[in-house]
Amino acid sequence: MLSRQYNVYCDESCHLENDRQPVMLIGAVWCPKNRIRQISEEIRHLKIKHNARGELKWIKVSKSKVDFYFELLEYFFQNTYLHHRCLVVKNKEKLDHDSFNQGSHDTFYYKMFFSMLNQILDPIYQYNLYLDIKDTRSKYKIEQLKEVLCNNRYDFKREMIVRVQHIRSHESELLQLTDFLTGAIGYRNRNLSDNKTKTKLIDFIEDKIAQPLTNSTSLVWRKFNIFILTLRDTTGDD
Repeated sequence: MLSRQYNVYCDESCHLENDRQPVMLIGAVWCPKNRIRQISEEIRHLKIKHNARGELKWIKVSKSKVDFYFELLEYFFQNTYLHHRCLVVKNKEKLDHDSFNQGSHDTFYYKMFFSMLNQILDPIYQYNLYLDIKDTRSKYKIEQLKEVLCNNRYDFKREMIVRVQHIRSHESELLQLTDFLTGAIGYRNRNLSDNKTKTKLIDFIEDKIAQPLTNSTSLVWRKFNIFILTLRDTTGDD
């Protein structure tokens, strides 16, 4: 039975303006709402099978749980209901908010969030958006994000997006999966290689999608979609 409602689990990495990180990422995992319970239970079963209980996070990836990570990735790619999209902003240090007439880094951040989600949403369906809690000041911004997304799809009755809600990552296996997949893309785009387990996992993903994680994928590929935005110097000296 085709679900008319989807849950979208969103996470970001290195999204702060002055964190000295050259790459910013905003990612999401989404699937039909009526499959959430089953998928969550199956991921928890994989954790128990491999003694990997607790919160799944890319930053915690270690050699001792490598079999779990590979089986989880295989599960993701085999499960037809699961999808992932990630927007990667490279050369974040070149951000010039005045040139883009956006006023602040917060405005830029939510523009990027909009760009990431806009390729996921379809007005014939309904969506629940779940965002990882990062601070206590974002309630207004997520309501603004909902309004912009709906207006862009001419959904003036506000029927497409049912809910926008902050949750904590330990409460959701799907939000943890978002962190894991987005983290892998970030690791490759930061040209890191010190963790051999992480590089093996990334090689596995790149083999599955038949291209590097440093390249944008076709928009029509919804299983594992990447969009790379490389910022250029706006001063004219570059």
